[in-house]
Amino acid sequence: MRILHVTPSVPKVRGGTSQAVLDMVQALQPNNVDAEIVTTNDNGDSLLDVPLQKRIEYQNVPVWFFHRFSPNIKPVREYAFSWQLTQWLWQNMAQYDLVHVHAIFSYPSTIAMAIARLQNLPYIVTPHGLLCEWSLQQSTRKKQIYLRLFEQANINHCQAIHFTSEQEQQEVSQLGLGKHSFILPLGISLPQQIPNARDKLRQRFNIPADEPIILFLSRLHPKKGLDFLIQALSKLTHHNFTFLLAGSGNSDYEAHIQSLLLSYGLSDRTHVVGFVEGESKNLFLQGSDLFALTSYSENFGVAVLEALAAGLPVIITPGVALASVVEQYNLGYITQQDVSEITNAFDDFLNSPQFGKQMGDRARQLILDKYTWNSISSNLIEVYKNILKHKDA
Repeated sequence: MRILHVTPSVPKVRGGTSQAVLDMVQALQPNNVDAEIVTTNDNGDSLLDVPLQKRIEYQNVPVWFFHRFSPNIKPVREYAFSWQLTQWLWQNMAQYDLVHVHAIFSYPSTIAMAIARLQNLPYIVTPHGLLCEWSLQQSTRKKQIYLRLFEQANINHCQAIHFTSEQEQQEVSQLGLGKHSFILPLGISLPQQIPNARDKLRQRFNIPADEPIILFLSRLHPKKGLDFLIQALSKLTHHNFTFLLAGSGNSDYEAHIQSLLLSYGLSDRTHVVGFVEGESKNLFLQGSDLFALTSYSENFGVAVLEALAAGLPVIITPGVALASVVEQYNLGYITQQDVSEITNAFDDFLNSPQFGKQMGDRARQLILDKYTWNSISSNLIEVYKNILKHKDA
């Protein structure tokens, strides 16, 4: 079975979607699936330094990269237009049994669906939250026009829409798109355990051994709700804690976050560490005490999954699709985007650390049972097989 995954970009600067596509393809390969990715060399405001128009190994995954059109106009760059990619897809797509398209409202995804339709090839679409209410409210007029002109027909002709949570499926159902859909969560590759991670993290930042660490680890973006989180933390004046803020975003928003920390008197209790990955990221997750993400919208929330896998209880908002899982298994706190509610959740956790440890132990076991890429990929392969079986029937 040959599966072609199409996505606008794969570097980590583009957030969880890029990493999810890489992880998904890597998990499929040991299961006798010839899966590979076609994408552009997009790297945010710059371009990846990778060989173009040839299959290479990128982070242990077979990837075809093509040149992204890169004018000075940012919205045009963000659209990730690539004539080379278009030509390659037209000439080579028929060699694959099925096309798996990731994201929408971007040229590589749109043209891949259009070509699959023209060549009568089966394809599925994973929108990665881009059809959710919050996302559609950003640049509303532009997205409505684009959806009507291009993506509506593309999505309606796909064999199935892949949603990563029931919440995402419910939100998108109101748009009346697509005839068939399925829910399959994203997975996680369990990191290697770091001995004495708690002590090592405190030594790294010169934090007292008994002081709790609250971690935010995600892309710095307005949808992450950091304005609520920072205000709530500033009210915990009667508790000792350190706030680790890990992530990167555009320079204007990073400056805005710094000004919020200063204006709410939280700068001296916060370490702003920028983008982290690899062993540093694992150390932050395994050495902290609590993970917080008070986001407006997360169609899944891979960062939350990573925190749970590390045994961290979480404070999240209903906009994070994993909120129902956290609530069902009592893995943390679900609060509205309300400063008082978030503050009360922090206060409860800091007053009862023993309950936090119990939550963390349950979280780690749940991830082992249900959310590893090994089990997720097996289910995805069954979806592929069923689609191809109906195509041949």
